[in-house]
Amino acid sequence: MTWPQPPASTETLATPAPCREYWFALPATPASARAARTTVRDRLGVWQMPEDTSDDAILLVSELATNAVLHTDSERLLCYLTLTVDGQCLRIEVHDGGRAPLRPPAPQPDPDQEGGRGLILVRELAERWGTARSTRAEGNVVWAELTPTPNHRRPAPYAAPNSTAPQQGVLLLPRPTQRRQP
Repeated sequence: MTWPQPPASTETLATPAPCREYWFALPATPASARAARTTVRDRLGVWQMPEDTSDDAILLVSELATNAVLHTDSERLLCYLTLTVDGQCLRIEVHDGGRAPLRPPAPQPDPDQEGGRGLILVRELAERWGTARSTRAEGNVVWAELTPTPNHRRPAPYAAPNSTAPQQGVLLLPRPTQRRQP
């Protein structure tokens, strides 16, 4: 598999350009989610993204990288950030080398499951998101887009019964009423 090489110098990325782009590759290991968060935080700081947008982008890349590590047989991940010339669209992509076909996520995770909520977070935070076969790696790409404006978060779609209204941007999932006995 051939992976694109990152630019020789990051100096050119900090200068005004028609479109800002940044590629980085990571090994497909559990530690890669942390490395992806750090890299995205640093890059968006250079691009002077609003804090809310940066926070959401960091969470999105963490979820997408974690899913690629857990659910594909990839050895490496290729991550991509791009900001449109007008600054109105930040796109985050995670490409994997997995050979499994794309399949839609489960509609709702089991309430007793520890995981399975990553794509729910992606769906709620991103303005748009989707999946496709990657043209950069042998597997798939999962992407998400944000509109970089301060306080861009949408209100949460669910509030637990008899609770106060959730803070903006918080997704509350119902708690199971009974725990299953083993």
